Formats: sequence, structure tokens, C-alpha cells
Amino acid sequence: MFSHMVVGSNDIARSKRFYDALFGAMGAKPGRQDHKGRLSYAHNGAVFMVTPPIDGGSATHGNGSTIGFTLTSPDQVDAWHEAGVAAGGMAIEDPPGIRQGSFGPLYLAYLRDPDGNKLCALHRMPAE
Repeated sequence: MFSHMVVGSNDIARSKRFYDALFGAMGAKPGRQDHKGRLSYAHNGAVFMVTPPIDGGSATHGNGSTIGFTLTSPDQVDAWHEAGVAAGGMAIEDPPGIRQGSFGPLYLAYLRDPDGNKLCALHRMPAE
């Protein structure tokens, strides 16, 4: 359904270190930076971008917003979470683990990036 997601950043170099670590844990390549300073990460047919706000104002996170990444296993979710914390992200909510969702069991982990954006890694567990 979605082609891309974009978050704002007040420090692109810091964001590149953080998101390179996260996407590396997902098996993706480091981000590319264009002439306008925007970072782009392509993975599994979608694009995730990080940019200074176009209006020149400060980047702020969306209260109530979450960006979710589908991963291939609980081990990959754990690696994603560990890489994010090691690269300056903040672990939030419950520790990584299984939660019962309305669509069945999910293995989830949550982080805030260095600019406060809420991120989730998700693996759909097989139905029992």
C-alpha cells in the first residue's frame, strides 16, 4: 500500500549512523545521501527517507505515529533492536517479545530514533 515513508531530522549525520545500523540489521545497504542532504534507504520494494524539514523549521516527531518494519524472524527483530540502541536509539515500551495482536501472535520491538520518531520491528509468528 505504501511506496515510501519520510521522517525529519535535525542532525542528518547522527541519523545516518542510526539508520545505517538499523537497516544493516535488516540486511539492507547503508543510506545514500543526495545533494539536498536527504537520506534514502531502499529495502524489500519500499523506500524510507530521512530529511531536514523543507520549510527550514525544526524536525519534530509525530505524537501517536509509529513506523513499522516487517522483518523475517524474531532473531532479526532482536538484532534490529540491539543495533538501534547501540546506535543512539532509545528502547521503549515492553522488551522485544511476542504480543497477541488482533491478527495473531506478533514478535515486536519498539525504539525511538535520535529525533524521537517511534519505530517498530515486527515479525508475524506462525499460527499455532
